Amino acid sequence: MLEFCQWLDQSSLGTTIRQSLWLFPAIETVHLLGMAALVGTISVLDLRLLGWVARGQSVAQLAARLIPWAWVGFVVQVITGALLFSSEAVKIYGNPAFRLKMLLLSLVGLQALIFQTVISGKLEAWDRRPSLPAFAKVAGLSSILLWVAIVTAGRFIGFV
Repeated sequence: MLEFCQWLDQSSLGTTIRQSLWLFPAIETVHLLGMAALVGTISVLDLRLLGWVARGQSVAQLAARLIPWAWVGFVVQVITGALLFSSEAVKIYGNPAFRLKMLLLSLVGLQALIFQTVISGKLEAWDRRPSLPAFAKVAGLSSILLWVAIVTAGRFIGFV
């Protein structure tokens, strides 16, 4: 993996981003906008699962409206994150905050996969209940906590 990072770091793409006065900050700005779209939409859904906001809204309808925007944010995150990584691949490879962020992203990705494959089909049934099941609340809370940890680890990458 280190050899791949060395190749990426020395690639024309990585070098161009690293040496440009404006390219890295521009990509980072788009990365932050993607994070706002992804984490913002998922957080609203998580808060609904917890029963803290939008109680009058159907969970199924809210998810149907928000998840496409979360996917847009995710795609932006992946593309811009890869570009940012390419400019400092060797330096970031050994960074403990980066490694923690990747581990947490794996966990939240697993949680999203479970939500999409197992839970999303149950949302309409949950909407008919007087209150959401405890599992919904656990899913919402764990998602929010994971995203807070991911954002925090991401901020620490530049300082570790």
